[in-house]
Amino acid sequence: MSPRITNRSSPHPTHERWMARAIHEAHKARLKGEVPIGCVIVWGGKIIARGHNLRETTRDPAGHAELLAIRKAAKKLGAWRLLDTTLYVTLEPCTMCMGAIILARIPTVVFGCFDPKGGAAGSLFDLSQDPRLNHTVELIPRVAEEECSHLLRDFFSELRRRKRVEGGKE
Repeated sequence: MSPRITNRSSPHPTHERWMARAIHEAHKARLKGEVPIGCVIVWGGKIIARGHNLRETTRDPAGHAELLAIRKAAKKLGAWRLLDTTLYVTLEPCTMCMGAIILARIPTVVFGCFDPKGGAAGSLFDLSQDPRLNHTVELIPRVAEEECSHLLRDFFSELRRRKRVEGGKE
């Protein structure tokens, strides 16, 4: 079964607006020395949860932006089923995060750029439409793709540069 990916010839202004908030969360992660990935969850036209990567800060392998936001949204709504929500994230979700998205019954995921090394929404895997699972997810990729890609590319470029300097190679 092919993925249910919505491709729009022009960006949807509402998606651009919420993705800008996810990008703001990604900048918060970067300021903490974290991989700059940010996420917001919208319900009823309002952000009900935000998250950004905190794996290094918390020393928690599950400290992904999506998981942190999903936990906050569930608490805010008082339910583990996050029906009628939309999750916005700057990078394509990994298998762990897509699993949580599916389990939380989030119907729509909007993301900035694909993750060819770990993506589970079309890159390496596509869990969004797996008929063996009890929930499917509509995917809307490439919203603010260039900005999301640059944020990650700049972060890793700077990280490599610092490692060279620290290693005495520069």
